[in-house]
Amino acid sequence: MKRTVIALLAVACCQLAVAQIGTWKTYMAYHDIQQIQAAGDDIFVLASNNVYMYNKNDRSITTFDRVNGLNDTYITLIKWCKSAKRLIAVYSNSNIDLIETNSDIINVSDIYSKAIIGDKTINNIIVSGKFAYLCAGFGIIKMNVPDAEISETYNLGQSIKSVGFSGNNIYARTASGTVLTATLASNLIDAGNWTATTDYNSSIFAEDNSDYTEYLPLVETLNPGGPKYNNFYEMKLLNNTLYTVGGAFTSKADMNYPGTVQLLKDNQWVIYQDRLDTITKQRYLDTDCIDIDPYDSRRVFVGARTGLYEFYDGLFKRFYSVADGLLSAYDKKVLSANYVIINGIKFDKDGNLWIFDSQSKGANLFVIEKGSTTLQSRFSPLLVHEENVGLPNMRGCYLDSNGLIWTVSDHWFRPALICLQPSDTTIVRYTTFTNQDGLSYTLDVLHCVTEDIEGNIWIGTNHGPFYVAANEIGQPSVTFQQFKVPRNDGTNYADYLLSGVEISCIAIDGAGRKWFGTNGQGIYVISADNMTQIEHFLVTNSKLLSNNINAISINQQTGEVYIATDAGLCSYSSDATEPSAVMDKNSVYAYPNPVSPDYNGMITIMGLTFNADVKITTATGYLVAEGTSNGGTFTWDGTDRKGRRVASGVYNVITATADGNKGTVCKIAIIK
Repeated sequence: MKRTVIALLAVACCQLAVAQIGTWKTYMAYHDIQQIQAAGDDIFVLASNNVYMYNKNDRSITTFDRVNGLNDTYITLIKWCKSAKRLIAVYSNSNIDLIETNSDIINVSDIYSKAIIGDKTINNIIVSGKFAYLCAGFGIIKMNVPDAEISETYNLGQSIKSVGFSGNNIYARTASGTVLTATLASNLIDAGNWTATTDYNSSIFAEDNSDYTEYLPLVETLNPGGPKYNNFYEMKLLNNTLYTVGGAFTSKADMNYPGTVQLLKDNQWVIYQDRLDTITKQRYLDTDCIDIDPYDSRRVFVGARTGLYEFYDGLFKRFYSVADGLLSAYDKKVLSANYVIINGIKFDKDGNLWIFDSQSKGANLFVIEKGSTTLQSRFSPLLVHEENVGLPNMRGCYLDSNGLIWTVSDHWFRPALICLQPSDTTIVRYTTFTNQDGLSYTLDVLHCVTEDIEGNIWIGTNHGPFYVAANEIGQPSVTFQQFKVPRNDGTNYADYLLSGVEISCIAIDGAGRKWFGTNGQGIYVISADNMTQIEHFLVTNSKLLSNNINAISINQQTGEVYIATDAGLCSYSSDATEPSAVMDKNSVYAYPNPVSPDYNGMITIMGLTFNADVKITTATGYLVAEGTSNGGTFTWDGTDRKGRRVASGVYNVITATADGNKGTVCKIAIIK
């Protein structure tokens, strides 16, 4: 569990360390207090649909998440069972965890995993002795909490909101307000033994909320850390700072999420000024895109469903809307200021900000020139469909190595790939998608666009990933190529890479590998040459929060991969970083170093050049391991070429670049 003593929190946060390769982190919000349950010297708090525990004696806080024990995400109900000394935590999907104050967790997945006729949603938890009565959409579930098992299930064909007891009778209040009753001695599994009644004392349904009332003043002073919201839609990483916005207004959803900008910097969260409605006199909702001024990182722009916002040092600076007389609202009949849809913004290499106004009635492309605060129109007929309305959901803006700005029209009505040359506002719009074999696709959506290390432009679609070769970029007609992966089954057949997989986002790591985020199928990590699937992260085989991925952003210096999902933000420490231009004893280092006897993880060497040859030798020159760097990183498991743990001693890291330069760049001390 994540356990932190409040008095030491400030000191701990100042200590920076590179995470061990292969480890996961979560960044969950614990901001909105929902329920409080006292458990002796401990207090459990449900906040922002996540749980943490506060100890009144040592004032420590323990947060719970998927990385360190929980079996799911998005907790809706908690209840303390005094008899079993366990907290019952119910998830939105009816999965259940039992949490003890020593941080042990037991999963009870019967309701979640089994097919049950009716709605399995759990509406309430009533504890009576060692039993918990779970009020569900189809009836009642009786759970023996000490034994961590479901005792009985009463399918009453109605949604139950509460359970009460009086004498030898059990009572169930339904969502419609009627009350069902049966004797405890009867067969409660038989719905025929339950009858409607008006003969009961309503006080039997009274629930004890005294823990919430008593401990709320204390809980409001606690700081378990984390962001303010669990909503993450688009991210940018600059100078080791992760900039995020919460979204989401898409072609399929109008989420009405509160506008938010959240930064992760030095392991601390910075929340930009929000609740701007009273300032702008306009709703602040669904922040979908963000970009940072390349000449002044304190200046940040955010596009939302309700217009364009400028911040400086985290404080609101300026609002660009219909009132400026340029940005246009969307509505085919009545213009609505609540829908000034700015889903795509991007600074060019000269510091000019380009703004795509989706579904606008009028101008659809704007620019704020470097050093200016004036919005200028750059109308383009190529960004309009035949109803004289701007293309829908222009999002995912990307600046390539040639200075071109790419975006997609992520909408089934007019899906398109768009390329903007900022210097002269030339636009090329691609609406037909034919691959190298002459196969034409009718795409429903285009979600994202990015550039690989060879200069090819990759596009994520509902039919899988496509790419435009570097030598075709800017041409009025291009081939949307699909990489062919040989089956290696004795035939000459090959399959298109991730064909049919809906690609929601793409990121390229320091080794040139492609991280494909998907809708519903987690993350695929594919080698730089596209031939090998290195990883396929799913909720079932990793600590990934959800299989629905909104965005991926990679810290190329540390290898940490930030993953925005529809269940929150998590990260994975990969084994690839951006390669160095040169490598010598001043730039290359290994960690941990020295390697302690109790360390069993990977030893990581960083600061290498691209595809450097690496050899690990003993002090006498005996070779124990060798390989090639991933970007600027090489990992070693501390064993020799026969898989045996190496002896204590000092080991040399000897490298060779592509042009043949060799040398010892660092040493590793191993203690057994």
